[in-house]
Amino acid sequence: MGKFKPLMFLPPILFVALAALFWYGNIREDRDSLPSAREGQPAPEVMLTQLADKQLFDNDTLRDGEVKLVNYWASWCAPCRAEHPLLEELAEEVPVYGVNYRDQPDRALDFLDELGDPFAGIGADATGRMGLDWGLYGVPETYVVAGDGTIILRFAGPITRDIVESRIRPAMERAAAQ
Repeated sequence: MGKFKPLMFLPPILFVALAALFWYGNIREDRDSLPSAREGQPAPEVMLTQLADKQLFDNDTLRDGEVKLVNYWASWCAPCRAEHPLLEELAEEVPVYGVNYRDQPDRALDFLDELGDPFAGIGADATGRMGLDWGLYGVPETYVVAGDGTIILRFAGPITRDIVESRIRPAMERAAAQ
């Protein structure tokens, strides 16, 4: 019988570790959601530029005592177009603030002229810097923000009626109770 070399055990150990990682990923509460380090934390600084004559929002807006949604969107984003009617519905219940992400201003304004403007305030993040600070994965993305500026929920992807009922509204209720 030959000598055992420590490196001989490395492949099975790596295999077991990888299998455990995959197993853990499959037992998470919501396997489809993207985790966010920002949930439960204060919203990062608002760094937006004016989008034509639209009402701009700022840091004070996020801490005004009201529950609100912050929605990242772009005119070139097809899922943003699909979720837009739901944002208009939600805007009747709670202020929705828009961040036009890495877009051309004239195209963003055409998008709003065509589909309607649900935003209580809006600004442009032309460089994507604010999106990076917020942990943006891609557009569309919607954040539920409590009145003190704490991020309660980040939802990556287009919102649907099911998402509004199962994720957004419950987060709005948690934000109101905070």
